[in-house]
Amino acid sequence: MQHAPLAERMRPHSLDDYIGQSHLVGDDGIITRFLASGNIPSIIFWGPPGVGKTTLAELIARALKRPFHVLSAVSAGVKDVREVINSSGGLFPPLLFIDEIHRFSKSQQDALLGAVERGKITLIGATTENPSFEVISALLSRCQVYHLENHTGDDLMQMLDRAMQQDIVLKSKEITIQDKEALLLLSGGDARRLLNLFEMAVLQDGGQKVVLTNEAIKKVAKEQVARYDKNGEAHYDIVSAFIKSMRGSDPNAALYYLARMVRAGEDPLFIARRMLIFASEDVGLADTNALVVANACFQAVNVIGYPEARIILSEAAVYLATAPKSNSSYKAIGLALKRVSETGDLDVPLSLRNAPTSLMKEMGYGKDYKYAHDFPGNFIEQELMPGAVKGEQFYQPGDNEKERSIAERMKSWWKGKYGS
Repeated sequence: MQHAPLAERMRPHSLDDYIGQSHLVGDDGIITRFLASGNIPSIIFWGPPGVGKTTLAELIARALKRPFHVLSAVSAGVKDVREVINSSGGLFPPLLFIDEIHRFSKSQQDALLGAVERGKITLIGATTENPSFEVISALLSRCQVYHLENHTGDDLMQMLDRAMQQDIVLKSKEITIQDKEALLLLSGGDARRLLNLFEMAVLQDGGQKVVLTNEAIKKVAKEQVARYDKNGEAHYDIVSAFIKSMRGSDPNAALYYLARMVRAGEDPLFIARRMLIFASEDVGLADTNALVVANACFQAVNVIGYPEARIILSEAAVYLATAPKSNSSYKAIGLALKRVSETGDLDVPLSLRNAPTSLMKEMGYGKDYKYAHDFPGNFIEQELMPGAVKGEQFYQPGDNEKERSIAERMKSWWKGKYGS
């Protein structure tokens, strides 16, 4: 057990040790009340990874002292399901836990219906996918669906405190969490990811006294970045010069570097792809036709090839080099990505969520959303951002003819946000 990952070693053995999901297992939680009655209906736990779905199923079985069978929808089939059903007997039905139940096919889910309906088994399914779409309606109608939420920062820190005090490996060390931001951000509310990342950082330090900083956590978690082949240095120098010449609005320099690539036999689709990127990154909203031209170039080159492709590449390169320039969209998505990395996966406001099923409507999805086309000018001011980033601006119109008109339109719509 000592060699198992920390998340497995710290799996709770009773509901008293279970952290989070108080709406289900708190003093007045629905699961708490079911367990107090000594009985429980068939259930589907829906939620992101690492929020305690499997653990909660195990604790329910332990509390009820029922036979507990576990199947994974990745590897189990109808035969496995029937074996569990046929083994049922006794005063109370056994609990059948099916992890990733959304991976069961329709026929596999159908095999569960009769046993669940007659009470031969009590089903507990776990899924990261919306059961309204992934679980057949007949099975869904026989089960209660409960949503598990991402763990809060307080939940996660409580788990770390418990691990440092109780785990056989960690409690022998003197661990100081100097910074917690990286741990919480990189875990994304996933307890399994948090605990295993924490353990890797502690073990990598190797000392008896461990001080964890944001930098130490990021070092453990970072992805290996692939490097370019050094033999291709000139290849990337030439295309870099080509892009910078178009950005500098010099069609002659752009044509020179284009000719260098064509003469060297560079893949024309590689050149066309780079121009597609350039059209959005450097011309952008200053001339939205640039992306159309670049895409037409890519499609034409794909059909024609050399030697005639050089003419099409030349036409597109000259157009892009002489077009007005704006990188406002490029900067906007950069700022938005930076903010997302800082705040993590914020919950989408309920009013903006799609609600194609009755279950989702009951949960408040789509409530109070204002359909813009129902209002004068097809616009109604409403808050569309999650609370933690409310009112933030990523896009700032560039100083060119096209975007000056965009700026005026934005000001007329969003009073006070884009100026008066």
